[in-house]
Amino acid sequence: MSTAATEPAGNRRGPLTEQRGLEDWLPGALAAAGPSIAVVGDVMLDGWWTGTIDRLCREGPAPVVDIRRRSFAPGGAANTAMNLAALGARVSLVGVVGCDDGGSELIRQLEAAGVDTTNIHRVPGVPTTTKTRISSAGQLLLRFDEAAADLPEEALAAVAQSLPGALRAQEAVVLCDYGAGALTGPVRSVLFELLQDRPASLLAVVDAHDPRPWAPLRPDLATPNAAEAASILGLHLPQGAARPAVLVEHRASLLKATGAAAVVVTLDRDGTVLLPAGGDVHRTWAKPVAEKQASGAGDTFVAALTLARAASLPLTTSVDLAQAAADIAVHRPGTSVCSTADLGRYLESFADTALEAEELTRHLARHRGEGQTIVLTNGCFDVLHRGHTRYLNQAKQLGDILVVALNSDDSVRLLKGPDRPINTVADRAAVIAALSCVDYVTVFDTATPIPLIDQLRPEIYAKGGDYSPEMLAETSAVESYGGRVVILDYVAELSTTAVVQRIRSGEGAALGEG
Repeated sequence: MSTAATEPAGNRRGPLTEQRGLEDWLPGALAAAGPSIAVVGDVMLDGWWTGTIDRLCREGPAPVVDIRRRSFAPGGAANTAMNLAALGARVSLVGVVGCDDGGSELIRQLEAAGVDTTNIHRVPGVPTTTKTRISSAGQLLLRFDEAAADLPEEALAAVAQSLPGALRAQEAVVLCDYGAGALTGPVRSVLFELLQDRPASLLAVVDAHDPRPWAPLRPDLATPNAAEAASILGLHLPQGAARPAVLVEHRASLLKATGAAAVVVTLDRDGTVLLPAGGDVHRTWAKPVAEKQASGAGDTFVAALTLARAASLPLTTSVDLAQAAADIAVHRPGTSVCSTADLGRYLESFADTALEAEELTRHLARHRGEGQTIVLTNGCFDVLHRGHTRYLNQAKQLGDILVVALNSDDSVRLLKGPDRPINTVADRAAVIAALSCVDYVTVFDTATPIPLIDQLRPEIYAKGGDYSPEMLAETSAVESYGGRVVILDYVAELSTTAVVQRIRSGEGAALGEG
């Protein structure tokens, strides 16, 4: 599977439209774009109660939790809105809450975060949908939910009446349909009236437990998780690394069922798989935690994805950015948000991440002890473009751990000439390390990577080019210890040299989605 994905219909234009590599955008640029986004859907309150357990209750063999701390955070559609606001979007939220303490707390937190709550309708006699989790010593013990069986017709009518004003002059709309009832009846009808013939400049994202009812909207993006995708397809997905391949096999069925121009299936610990209607599949890889105490990382993913697309970042880059944001959220306890500052620090953390060969060898020994296959590739990777990202995604899928060996600045000059590299090896390493498909980065300063191959002894050595393994000097070194050389796709017009020539000649972007 490779990474080049064709733009969905209705390609948006904006300040970040030009083809750019990861090194050319910053979270602050997205915040500066500040797109106006409406979130419509099931608004919830997440409760996190933590305490200690020292005894069992007398009535039965159940632990007694002495609650020490209670905290609350917006959940569901409200969490999506919170993440959008934290990432720099101008956000309005449309939904229903009760006239109770939960509703008051939700609105207080949303307004404090800068979310427009004008179109959140408070309904007497209806409890605010609340999901309360009980935990002790980092272990989730129980969750209890409170929600209305049905929302009153007058409440749905009020939401429907507010939709034309709420969606006016928006650049994107996210429908968060978790089956709690806020998007039923007249609300659903008005949304179809407003969005079925929407302008190409309005991005529509469906984040639903079942996106099939929204297929007639022809959304730009649908974002089911693995279980939801399996339900849509009517099949049982295997666990782990086999899931993406099954989803790719059923790409046409998922696209037809959702009506979307692109489907992004979130796979929890296994990252995501992007399935566009046109172009190649794109993968991301998560950085999971051993014990999951977080909730709402999927909302964070959807928020970052929507913001990036509304700001006209390329689709594959948007998915990579969203994965980074979700990685931040999943490493925090409770329901949290990812801000532009968080994202900036996360991406900056990849600076100076190139490992010396000796330290890398120790890491790889641990991975081999766990039965994992090591893939090594190398190159200059000077100005990152979609040819690079497609190639690196392909390389990752050959094994479990992908190591990228970068040519040092001196060796790039010897190979490419005195005016290269454009970016220093520290910058190149930081950019490559930030890609979710890359596990380790190292630097070599020799004429060929053969000395590094001899030291690391990767099971697979991947190389992109229009030649055979027999033409590579590295092949004999790899095969000497039983390794295998794999030649991956090479797209000549996507070479760094061609990109640099276009930049210097002032031609600009000419190759479509990156």
